[in-house]
Amino acid sequence: MTKEPTKPRHAPAKLASARLELQHEIEQFLYAEAELLDWRRFEEWYDHLADDLHYYMPVRFNRTAREMDHEFARANEAAHFDDDRQSMLVRIKRLRTNMAWAEEPASRTRHLITNVRIKPAQDDELEVRSCFMLYRNRAERDVDIFVGERHDVLRRSDKPLGWCVGKRTIYLDQATILAKNISIFF
Repeated sequence: MTKEPTKPRHAPAKLASARLELQHEIEQFLYAEAELLDWRRFEEWYDHLADDLHYYMPVRFNRTAREMDHEFARANEAAHFDDDRQSMLVRIKRLRTNMAWAEEPASRTRHLITNVRIKPAQDDELEVRSCFMLYRNRAERDVDIFVGERHDVLRRSDKPLGWCVGKRTIYLDQATILAKNISIFF
């Protein structure tokens, strides 16, 4: 009886393994980022924002079915956030003054990240989409829940978490924000 030669490992198996490793790495980055925000370690989080960051949350509108292509404000229209890295630093510094009334006392948040999807972009960049639920509690009775999707561009970096956020676009599911303010980070 002759023994059949063993088949070499196929490239698709190696590719699938590499994709799983990358998926895990990106998910761990997003979870670590969420933890930094939830524990108000904003300066550490800021270190993972790229120099050319664009942090953007367009306003959402209620539209009829035939107008769904205008559901979100365009780039030159209204936005809840339209920040760069420098304006994010200003926001963080303001929170540390103890004079930011919207965050005195500070919000308690819990970021839940799910449905992470990854697509290679260019060079060391990835397009990453994820869903989030952001629970916020402040003072005695203020409770807000934000739900939506984030479209990120992540880049490999030498930062402690191995990645940085080059671009984040936040799409809230709600068209009307009932919170008294949105002074938190998504």
